[in-house]
Amino acid sequence: MSEDLDPITPSAALDYYLDDRRGELAGATLRDHEYRIGTFVDWLEDRKNVRNMNEVDVRMVHEWRVWKREDNGDHDPCNMMTMQGQVSTVKQFLYRVADIRGVPQTLPDRIRVPSPSKDQQSNDTILSSERTRAILDYLSKYEYASRHHVTLLLMWRVPARRGGVRALDLGDWDSEDRALEFRHRPPFTPLKNGETSERDVILKPPVAEVVDDYVNGPRLDKVDRVGRNPLVTTNQGRPGVSTLQSWIYRVTRPCVIDEGCPHGREIDDCEATEGKLASKCPSSRAPHHVRTGSVTAHRNAGTPRPVISDRGDASEDVLEKHYDKAGNRERARRRQEHIPEDI
Repeated sequence: MSEDLDPITPSAALDYYLDDRRGELAGATLRDHEYRIGTFVDWLEDRKNVRNMNEVDVRMVHEWRVWKREDNGDHDPCNMMTMQGQVSTVKQFLYRVADIRGVPQTLPDRIRVPSPSKDQQSNDTILSSERTRAILDYLSKYEYASRHHVTLLLMWRVPARRGGVRALDLGDWDSEDRALEFRHRPPFTPLKNGETSERDVILKPPVAEVVDDYVNGPRLDKVDRVGRNPLVTTNQGRPGVSTLQSWIYRVTRPCVIDEGCPHGREIDDCEATEGKLASKCPSSRAPHHVRTGSVTAHRNAGTPRPVISDRGDASEDVLEKHYDKAGNRERARRRQEHIPEDI
């Protein structure tokens, strides 16, 4: 341990970092940093028994990277794109800790941030139309107008982000016009792109009917911690984004909708049957995969890209690069529909 360093615990270093960057970063970004760095700090304290940041070196950071990539505790192992964000944030953290002599000044510069290839920058995992229809059919029959049903339906048919669904208040639902009003209300319910994310979305009658039946039926009449009435509620009020994510992981497991296990597992012995471990099922999907599958399905059905861009709050370039997962032949068929028979 260098005599030039001042001792500080990993947890105290995290507190310093968050306080130092508060007001500099947007609230959502600061929360992301708190989560990412928090996993690093937990790993240092719980798995490496580190009580002083002075002990952290390049080899230890590399060990953490391997653990994130190969194990990652109760979460899915990180892919290359996720690792890029994780390592980049931890590197920023180490720069700030170096400023107060908690780690050597040279340490952050020695941390290499992964550079994903173009193929790795776009995750091809989606929730297909066929699987979504099967899941929604099951929910419509056995969990009609439940919060799970409404959440998946809005993520698929809008397509809405989980943060967008979470941000909706009861007053944002106009039953007469079948319209949802997405509004940016920081700091508690911000939208992804701030005020530019604000838009109204009109739902098809069958979708609107489910929302109405949820509001007039099983929806719990709760207020959140700032006194607002969420559209989608839990016993505690407004669900967190992690709660919405866990709902989607749960309902996208094949065994939940009586399709058995395509992975040859004994369902009674499978760890993924536990709600908190639903993401361990190879067939389960996250909200991002629902959104990706929805965009692809909309495009295959002929929905113009600008329409999806406006409803789903994503630029056309982003839709093309990150959400539209159609293959070359599917794209060719789309183009063919616009080619005149005789010119």
